[in-house]
Amino acid sequence: MKKSLEKFNELVEAFASLPGVGKKSATRYAYHVSLTDSFGGLKLAQCIEDAVRFIKRCDKCGNISEDEICDICADDTRDCDLLAIVESPKDILVLESSKIFNGRYFVLDELNDDLLDKLSLFIDENDVKEVIFAFTPGLNSDALMMFVEDKLNKQNIRFSKIAQGVPTGVSLENIDMLSLLKALEARTKT
Repeated sequence: MKKSLEKFNELVEAFASLPGVGKKSATRYAYHVSLTDSFGGLKLAQCIEDAVRFIKRCDKCGNISEDEICDICADDTRDCDLLAIVESPKDILVLESSKIFNGRYFVLDELNDDLLDKLSLFIDENDVKEVIFAFTPGLNSDALMMFVEDKLNKQNIRFSKIAQGVPTGVSLENIDMLSLLKALEARTKT
């Protein structure tokens, strides 16, 4: 395109760089925020700038927060006996929106000694009784769970993981073999 559309094309490219946004959607978004709703576009730009400036990781658990300590770590009413280890702060958002878990969280998004030491300290400080691995099912996750269990074996805690298997409403022909195997191994009595 012409050089006169350079800023528009840069905006399209910026939107297209987001996960799940293709070229057509990026073009629609760019058109909308620059011409259809320019006030909304300016508000969006301000929200993005504020988020980049003020959102950081919680010093204790790795969750997203606007403060040094996230609201979950600061909440004395949470069940300190339970700790869900997740792969990403996004997983905490999902679990929190479901309102089915009232324990604490720890984000294990990379494997290094410093983070494992921080996890061990977190377990001690909160007197955690059970660690629940809330990872995406897979061989890498299984290996990671075994590694973490081995590193924390001196602490008096119970380890568990979220259930795996056949999702509700999905026929068996659409289930991968690993999920089907896990479902059969973890079968329950009716």
